[in-house]
Amino acid sequence: MKILPDSLERITQQLSRFPGIGKKTAQRMAFQLLEWNPEDVQQLGEVIINSTEKLRNCSVCNLVTEADPCPVCLDTRRDDSILCIVEDSRDVVAIEETSRFNGKYHILGGVLSPLEGVGPDQLNIQSLLARIGDIVEVIIAMNPSVEGETTSLYLARILQERDVKVTRLARGIPSGGDLEYIDGVTLGRALDDRHELI
Repeated sequence: MKILPDSLERITQQLSRFPGIGKKTAQRMAFQLLEWNPEDVQQLGEVIINSTEKLRNCSVCNLVTEADPCPVCLDTRRDDSILCIVEDSRDVVAIEETSRFNGKYHILGGVLSPLEGVGPDQLNIQSLLARIGDIVEVIIAMNPSVEGETTSLYLARILQERDVKVTRLARGIPSGGDLEYIDGVTLGRALDDRHELI
């Protein structure tokens, strides 16, 4: 016997489309929305609709933005000679939160994944190659997945033909991590990439 109304099921179904949100969490969120007053629910809907209508990708780096070019591309204090390649806008946010990078970005819009039909033509690789002109260093900052590794190697190979230094993010043991809980691949890379202490 079906207990919940169709309207609540539809809300739950839509909320469960978010990454990391399972059906139970989506259902809790749907019930929480029922406790909001109608004006707040309407305001949430309007904010989502209005925001998605204003957002677009920067024509230079592909970062999600309201202004084109984006604030990062327009910032004259940033180093134009260093370009960091990432998968999506969330990666830019993560790097920016470190306050350790002052170059520019290029967002591929995904990673190579032949099983899902994503090849070089589906990524922003041609626009990347068009930007290489005055770039001195390209940092490849892909996620450490099979697809990320494949994409990193592909990019390194095609950038090798250009007169540009190609580097990648270091991989190793996270701060506060215990060696016994670190996976073998990460621990192996940490050993391979070791450096002198003094």
